[in-house]
Parts: sequence; C-alpha cells; structure tokens
Amino acid sequence: MRKELGLLNIICLLVVLGFLAMAVISVLGSGDFLTIDNLFIITVCLVMALMFAVPFLIYLFQQGKLPVPFLKRKAAPAPSLPAGSWGATGSAQVRAAAQAPPLLDAKGRAVPADVRAIMNRMGSRTEAEAKDA
Repeated sequence: MRKELGLLNIICLLVVLGFLAMAVISVLGSGDFLTIDNLFIITVCLVMALMFAVPFLIYLFQQGKLPVPFLKRKAAPAPSLPAGSWGATGSAQVRAAAQAPPLLDAKGRAVPADVRAIMNRMGSRTEAEAKDA
C-alpha cells in the first residue's frame, strides 16, 4: 500500500510539473500575452496543476512534513507529577475512572477525567476517615 501511495504521489507531482510547464511555455511562446486565448490556456493549466497538487499536499500535511502557517499546533502534554503529589493520578485511578459511568455536574454535562479522579480520591479518603472514627 505504501509503494502504491508513493507511486501515485510521484505521478501527481509529474502531472503538476507538466501543467506548470505548459503554462510557462504558453507565456513565453506567445507574442502577445494579454489575449483571451492565452489567458484561458494559462488559467486552465494552473487550475489543473492545483487540482493534481492538492492530494500530494494533503499527504504531506498528514505526514507532518508540510508546515502550515497560522495553524495552531496541539499543546505539548503536561509533565507528569510524582505519584504522591496533589493532582497526580495513578494509572489504576485513570483506568478506573475511564471504566466508571460518567459523572455528571449540576447541568448534566460529563465531568472531565481528571476531576473524576480527584472526586474518587476524595471519596476514598472520606470512607477511610469514617472507618477510623
């Protein structure tokens, strides 16, 4: 599959270069640049080049090889906290929170997983304190 995708991208790139070459030849080869026929041929060549360039550009974007200006990047993951510190969630707590039924707030919206983990930790402390008393 990867070889086929690479071959299709190469073919699209060659077709794009061919259409761009046709547009450049049309510009350089005509005596009068601003004729309706010449402008039509140049426009058609450029639109066809764009249509064949789009799949190649999408492939580069999906692979992360095409930097797109003005596109907000995803934030880097937050550094993990030590296991004993406040706000740290153990992997067992996260898995239990993910498997538990959704915890809802007062308006009926789902509570985020980190808030659910904090609530579970608070609930386990109150149960432990109740047993000691």
